[in-house]
Amino acid sequence: MFYSFQYFSRAAAIKANIVIDVAKTSGPFPDRWKALAQGGEESGVRMLEPVVSQIAGLYPRYIRLDHIYDFYEVVSRNSSGNLSFDFSKLDQTVCDIYHAGAKPFFSLGYMPQIISEDSSLIGKPKNWNEWSFLVQKTIEHYSGKEMALPCGAMDNFWKTDIYYEVWNEPDHETFGKWKYQSGGKSYSDLYFYSVKGAQQSQNVFSFKIGGPVTTALYKNWIQKFLDYVITNNLRIDFISWHHYSKKTNDFTDDIIKLNKWLGESPKYDRYENLPKIISEWGYDSEKNPIADTEVGAAHTVASLRNLINARLEQSFLFEIKDGPIPSWGILAYDGKEKPRYQALKLLNALEGNQLIVDGEGSNVSVIASKTEEKVVLILTNYDESGRNYEAVPVTFKNLDGIKYKLTKKYLDGRSEISLNLKPEDGELRLNNERSIIMQANAIVALELTKTE
Repeated sequence: MFYSFQYFSRAAAIKANIVIDVAKTSGPFPDRWKALAQGGEESGVRMLEPVVSQIAGLYPRYIRLDHIYDFYEVVSRNSSGNLSFDFSKLDQTVCDIYHAGAKPFFSLGYMPQIISEDSSLIGKPKNWNEWSFLVQKTIEHYSGKEMALPCGAMDNFWKTDIYYEVWNEPDHETFGKWKYQSGGKSYSDLYFYSVKGAQQSQNVFSFKIGGPVTTALYKNWIQKFLDYVITNNLRIDFISWHHYSKKTNDFTDDIIKLNKWLGESPKYDRYENLPKIISEWGYDSEKNPIADTEVGAAHTVASLRNLINARLEQSFLFEIKDGPIPSWGILAYDGKEKPRYQALKLLNALEGNQLIVDGEGSNVSVIASKTEEKVVLILTNYDESGRNYEAVPVTFKNLDGIKYKLTKKYLDGRSEISLNLKPEDGELRLNNERSIIMQANAIVALELTKTE
C-alpha cells in the first residue's frame, strides 16, 4: 500500500486535516531511506572519524563513498612496472563506516593517474585490463571471505551485499564527460571492463554492481546503456542515478518515468524489477546555503515522505559532512548539527508498522508509524516561499486506551507534553486550540502513548 502522490497548484491550495486510523497499516515501516552519501571534500583525512557517533545516531544502513582511488592512494607501480595495491588508508574510512553501523556503498572512481591515458583522474585507462584488475582487487578486498579489515571482529553479514557503483556522474564535465555509446571515451567500455573485473573476483561473498549513476535520470542513457548490457550479456544488479530538486515530487516522478521507459520494449522486461537507487539526492546540486536552513530540513522530510513509499531500493542523502569550506553537509566541518541532521534524528522515532495517512494538504505532509507502545506522526510544512501557515487538526481513530500522553517535539529540541487525554468512542481530536501550529517549513513530531 502506498500513499497517493498528489499535486496542487498554489491557486487551489488545500489545508491539511489529518486523520490517522491506527487500525490501518500498510506493513512494516521501510528502512530503505536510511542511506547517506559522502563526497570528496578533503583528501588524505579521515573525514568521518570525528563524527562516527553522530552518524550512528541516524542508524544508516549504507554509506556511499566517493573518490576511493584518488583520495586514498590505493594504486601504485612496483619496480617491475606492475600494479601494486594498498588499501590501508581506505580501510580506515571503511572501518569508520562499519563503526557507524552501516555497510559501504563504493563509487568506483576515479582513474588512478598511473593508469590514466592522459594522467588525469577522469581519463580512460591506457590499458583497460588494468582497470579490470583494480576493480577485481577492490571487490576481493572488501567482499572477500578471507580478508580481515582492521575494524575488529566482523560477522560475515557485514561483508555481504556490498555495492559497487561504476564511476560517479560520468556525463558531467567535471567527472570526464563520458559518452554512453561504445568507442572513444565510452561509459559502456568502462562498465564492460568493470564487470569483467568483478566477475574475475574470487572467494567473495555476494555483492552488487551497477550504474550508470548519471547526474539525473536520462532516457537515452538508460536505454542505450541497457541495450549495451543486453548485447554483451553483462551483469547488472541495480540501476542508479542522481537527482537534486527543490520540488519534492520530482524524486518519485523519476520512478514513474523509469518504469515507463522499461515498459516500452519487451527486451527491457528482465530489468523492470532491478533495484532502483538514487545514490545522491538533495535540495540543490550547487552549494546553496538554503539547504542548511529549516527550508532545507522541511524539504528533506517532505521528500522522504514520498521516497519512503516509492518502489525504490535506496536513496542516499548528500552529504554527511562539510569539508573545510561549507558545502552540502548535514554536519558542519566541526561536527555541528545542522537542521537537516536534526530532522533526520526526529525520523528515528518511526518504527513498527507504517500507518496510512488521510487528509494531507498542498504543503503539509505526514509520515506515520505505530508500535504496541506508541503512535508517531512527523508533520512538515514545506513552503520555499516561507508564506504558508496552518493550524492543522489531527484526529486519531480506533484507539483502545482510556488515557493518553501526547508529546510534541520540535526541530530545535523543544518538547511539550499533554497528559490525561481521553478519547471519545476510540477517537481523539486535536483541533481548535489543540490543533498543531505549523509555521512555514516547520517540522513537528507527535508521539501518542497509552497511559491507561
